[in-house]
Amino acid sequence: MNVVELYEPVQHHWFYNQQVDSKDSWQPFSREDSQRLEDAYNRVGKCEKDEVVVATDGRRYDVRLRERKRYSVYWEQKPAEVRRCSWFHRSIKAMTDTPYSEELSDILEVAYMTAVTLDKWKQHLKLPKGKTVILHNPKLMMQYPSSCKVFPSSLTEWTKPRSLKRGIENTSVEIPEGEPEMVDHLVFLVHGIGPACEGRLRRGIVQCVNEFRIISNRLLKSHFSHSEDLCLNGRVEYLPVSWHSVLHGESTGVDKDIERISLPSISRLRQFSNDTVLDLFFYNSVKHCQAIMDTVASEINRLHSLFLQRHPHFTGHASLVGHSTGSLILFDLLTNQETDADSKPHELHVDDHVDPGCGSYESLEELLKGHGLEEHLNVLHREKVDMESLMLCSEKDLKDVGIPLGPRKKIMNCVKKWKHSRTGSGHAAQNEMHSPSLGIRNFHEQKTPATSAVDFQHFDVCIGQVSINYPQLAFHPQALFAMGSPIGMFLTVRGVKRIHPNYGLPTCKSFYNIFHPFDPVAYRIEPMILPQDIDLQPMLIPHHKGRKRMHLKFKGLTEVKSDLLGSLRMVRQNISPVPSPVITEGGISSMTPADEVEVSPTEQKERNLKVGMLNRGRRIDHVLQEKTIESLNEYLFAIQSHLCYWESEDAALLVLREIYG
Repeated sequence: MNVVELYEPVQHHWFYNQQVDSKDSWQPFSREDSQRLEDAYNRVGKCEKDEVVVATDGRRYDVRLRERKRYSVYWEQKPAEVRRCSWFHRSIKAMTDTPYSEELSDILEVAYMTAVTLDKWKQHLKLPKGKTVILHNPKLMMQYPSSCKVFPSSLTEWTKPRSLKRGIENTSVEIPEGEPEMVDHLVFLVHGIGPACEGRLRRGIVQCVNEFRIISNRLLKSHFSHSEDLCLNGRVEYLPVSWHSVLHGESTGVDKDIERISLPSISRLRQFSNDTVLDLFFYNSVKHCQAIMDTVASEINRLHSLFLQRHPHFTGHASLVGHSTGSLILFDLLTNQETDADSKPHELHVDDHVDPGCGSYESLEELLKGHGLEEHLNVLHREKVDMESLMLCSEKDLKDVGIPLGPRKKIMNCVKKWKHSRTGSGHAAQNEMHSPSLGIRNFHEQKTPATSAVDFQHFDVCIGQVSINYPQLAFHPQALFAMGSPIGMFLTVRGVKRIHPNYGLPTCKSFYNIFHPFDPVAYRIEPMILPQDIDLQPMLIPHHKGRKRMHLKFKGLTEVKSDLLGSLRMVRQNISPVPSPVITEGGISSMTPADEVEVSPTEQKERNLKVGMLNRGRRIDHVLQEKTIESLNEYLFAIQSHLCYWESEDAALLVLREIYG
């Protein structure tokens, strides 16, 4: 009886098969997910015919127990095989523990139970395909290859035995940490152009976002878990938004057309150019820009709606992250969002797709009388405004002539519908309604030929965007994070000389421009807001371990020395026991004069400087600290620096600080 008591049932753990370079790679579920799968398996039993679905991986995947498949919820992905594992084998070549199938695991477990119960070891157990397993003792169990008359091609793979492990606790498998069920914030990440995130240079946008999510969860535990001031109950969810396939799918046929006209020489370079630079031309064409914008907006709205269905108790906000051209797409999209006042200007607001009445007015008198606004007719006649000139007026123009807010909103809403009925698009009206609040100065004021496919005279909201219909998001984002972004360059090429300091995105109050110093695609934003005589360096993003990289300290040693001496003189002349407020990365904090010595006057001035309202007066440009090895050769790491954001702890920490305030 004592021998029988030595046997204890094995503890099962659930795995899924993740294909890596067309090879099987079995990955374990977290302990929490595995336990949920095991509970559902035991609760249902083998006799149940109905399919049982268990949500895993932060509810991003669903596992169908009967089918033994793992399905993605938010994006398209091939279903992965799922196993309930208990026995593992390790090959000499791979040095990794691979789970047996459930059938073989059951056979091995019965043999192990018999050996322990009867104390009969070193019994030969024949497995399918002629392989033999010998259980020497509880600590030594081996699998031997089948007898082969032909000399094997790989001695290591076929002639060497494999060690067997019972239970995941006896293996080298690293079980990932589980994720909290509660989600505090939702973030959508939009990829850039070309193969950088489409599976050629990387594994795809899904894998990039997965890496960023893992880093974020790790930083939440290390930097935010002990804070009592933050409403930190769970985690931040990151969902990828893909738009590349809408251009390069088989339905468009664009890739085949480009391939037919491409020269045969330097084929690899031309292929890379077609996959990257070509997307920029697509985005600047009316047809393809409309498709890109519709895809991004509809995908974000779809993911947002689906997320709310799977997280009915979610009460947090959502933010947007754009990489490379993805940030430009989001910036253009948010620039054209309507606020509540725009979409519902008055109680008489009617959907312009439903009520075509405004399009029937042929004169200014008819328009005003039709809406009970004839009392303002004399004011407009005094300014010699007719129907054609009214279409060119902005809301600010009507305000300047003395028309009150209510009638002003009614007139602008009707003008918008009148233009829509004439042009088949509400785009031009949207230009004029938003251009006063945007406050971006544009070079293009001359008329363009009527044959032009793009209305360069009336750029959308006066920043030279392509003349398309911009869809609306179903929510107001808390922040937009642009990583490795060419927004500044595109605005300049479109003719934007300066962004007015009072301008902010209509529905998004925060905007961060994050870049690596060697990123060839990234451009700054703050010089377009500040006066030209102000030379403001970008904010250096703190290292996630709370220090500056060593080579940067040595690089600025001379400047630090001079600034420190100047600070000491200032402190000596103005010694005061009262702490003074200083703007820091986390907000306003009290620092003593001794603490101020650590911050140079130049850095102090740059931190206190207000940079427009695009980011609520706070700094916009934030630069990462390059690694020591990267500083040896800027050109060598230029391409890699454009892809570094997905794996950057410093960038992820900046995002978390904004999200949690």
